[in-house]
Amino acid sequence: MYKELNATLRTIMTPGPVEVDPRVLRAMCTPILGQFDPAFTTLMNETMEMIRRVFQTENQWAFPIDGTSRAGIEAVLASLIEPGDLVFVPIYGRFGHLLVEIAQRYGAKVATIETEWGSVFEPQVVIDEIKRVKPKIVAMVHGETSTGCMQPLKEIGAACRAQDVLFVVDAVATLGGTEVKVDEWKIDAAIGGAQKCLSVPSGMAPITFNARVEKILLQRKKIERGLADPATYDAEQDRLIRTNYFDLSQLMDYWSPVRLNHHTEATSMLYALREGLRLVLEEGLEERFARHKLHEAALTAGIKAMGLNLYGDSAAKLPVVTAISIPDGIDGEAVRAMLLNDFEIEIASSFGPLKGKIWRIGSMGYSCRQKNILHVLSALEAVLYRHHAKISLGDAVQAALDVYHKKN
Repeated sequence: MYKELNATLRTIMTPGPVEVDPRVLRAMCTPILGQFDPAFTTLMNETMEMIRRVFQTENQWAFPIDGTSRAGIEAVLASLIEPGDLVFVPIYGRFGHLLVEIAQRYGAKVATIETEWGSVFEPQVVIDEIKRVKPKIVAMVHGETSTGCMQPLKEIGAACRAQDVLFVVDAVATLGGTEVKVDEWKIDAAIGGAQKCLSVPSGMAPITFNARVEKILLQRKKIERGLADPATYDAEQDRLIRTNYFDLSQLMDYWSPVRLNHHTEATSMLYALREGLRLVLEEGLEERFARHKLHEAALTAGIKAMGLNLYGDSAAKLPVVTAISIPDGIDGEAVRAMLLNDFEIEIASSFGPLKGKIWRIGSMGYSCRQKNILHVLSALEAVLYRHHAKISLGDAVQAALDVYHKKN
């Protein structure tokens, strides 16, 4: 017989998933409602309004895609890209390559530029390339968790709008942990992640898009419904949105008073997302961003006091992910295993050219609190000492406490 589920309680300090706020877990135990029950559609409407506020936008369209963050990215790109469209992706880590792969699968021609992992682009470099290649869409990652870096977007968004180019942003790692100003940065479509700074289980991806995107979606919907000019209809068949589940033109009807029966809503996940968003707004956006910066400062102070080196350009550091260079002669995976097995702490390795070269510690959402920062610093020091690393003993936690006590 299978035993009752009894998952081990971990301290999760990865760049996602993170620890889920207990209030979110309680919300998930709320009784199920029918998806067209007025009580439930009221919750849907409240969730949309909260998504707008967290994205800092006045967009009409702001709702979650059922699925992981990648589902949200795919829904936006699949619904915008027509075969042969030129999509420009500046790549500075693993998830830029993901944008390329998704765009290509939906028939786009993709242009890229790359910079060394651990750095970001000077905005003018991206802007110059936009002017040169003249894409329909610029797709870019805001916070690259694979490298712990964050790309400035304001100037790039302004340039896209001036060139009449759509600007699509992967804000999966940053939404709810640092500023994401959709309207001010002239972002046309943005995708967030539930399982990172919002401290909700993975399974929903909040998105928002503006009227520029809506115009394209409505035109493609006309073709889908046979309402386009009959003389051009056959030639326009290739313009059909090539997905049903991720078709934003249908999901707009689902999330509007039309209430198109597109799919059965993931009821308990909506409860979770609504509560996660409510907690963000209850704390206050500025207060929440300041909290993430405080714990980042304590963590980085402790890492440096231990004698370890941070990886990447410090000026481009992502506030909610700290990348650490693994000391020479140290088996990074053995350290991670000991942290997990002896201290119940999970931190992350990395991908591609950084695999085996850095650790990544996430300080996101509910995981981003003093207890966890002090715990991970003391445990990492103990494990590194056990592995004969040349570190400064006893200084890491004291350095972090100095940050906290100075704040107080």
